[in-house]
Amino acid sequence: MNQSKVCVMLSTYNGAKYIEEQLESLIAQRHIEMDIYIRDDGSSDGTLLKIRKFAGSIPQEIGIHIFEGENVGVIGSFFELMCLTQPKYDFYAFCDQDDVWQPYKLSRAVEQLQSRSSDIPLMYCSSTQMVDQELNHLNIWPKLPPKPLSMYNALVENCCVGCTMVLNPVAFEHLMANLPSDLTSILMHDRWIYLYVSTFGEVIFDEEPSILYRQHQENVMGGSNEGWSTKWKRRFDRFINVGSLKLSEQARLFDDIYGRYLTSTQSKDIKHFLNGLEDSFINRIKYVLNMPFYRQASLDNLVLKLIYVMKKV
Repeated sequence: MNQSKVCVMLSTYNGAKYIEEQLESLIAQRHIEMDIYIRDDGSSDGTLLKIRKFAGSIPQEIGIHIFEGENVGVIGSFFELMCLTQPKYDFYAFCDQDDVWQPYKLSRAVEQLQSRSSDIPLMYCSSTQMVDQELNHLNIWPKLPPKPLSMYNALVENCCVGCTMVLNPVAFEHLMANLPSDLTSILMHDRWIYLYVSTFGEVIFDEEPSILYRQHQENVMGGSNEGWSTKWKRRFDRFINVGSLKLSEQARLFDDIYGRYLTSTQSKDIKHFLNGLEDSFINRIKYVLNMPFYRQASLDNLVLKLIYVMKKV
């Protein structure tokens, strides 16, 4: 029986410190065939040198394709990687430069994707085992979402960590055919992909972590033991300080690109969400009381309603 062939898309930027450990974990994947596409986003350290040295030391049956690019940022780099791949793989996985994958990471994703219909867009994602810089275990994050992974969640929240995501060909090719040329309204590549698949296909969330998700001082996230008031303030600050990259801007871009494919209900609900922001203060309050869009945590959902009324989405 032939093994599934997976394309792993890895974007790097000044990641020399951990890149070899990540690459070692990739080639240790079991029960799948794999090619690795690496796009370096203008690194100024020794990342590319380490990647090329590693590529020359591994068996030739693992194809490593290396692309050196100018610095365009993480969103643009991953979208360029999608364009650089070939439409010949059974599945497509996204990869960060400083994590460690368990040997069964891809085979577990493939098994669950193969259990669903291959005729619709599918995406696998999972919890992660958060670790510190020395790989000591911290929290498991994110937990299994309690509410459906639908467009009504994805428009206002991301539940899918990009480095855990694996797509089937239908999802990958449809996304490729409609990649936005202007990235300024996209919050992050994984949020855009989650929004697309949850709207037109199915998202599979695996609560068993198969990635050691390394935390740095600049990217620490996940659970904590903060008090309720501190959590409220931190969430409010995080949501309201999205800056120019607002939820409504991404929603408007999504509607512009995919609006003609939406159901009448989906289209009506997105337009109501966007148009309601220009309505009166009282009408915005009335709208959020029955808003169909939701975040998974009750506290986050309250903050969503508040910032909508304040026109800060």
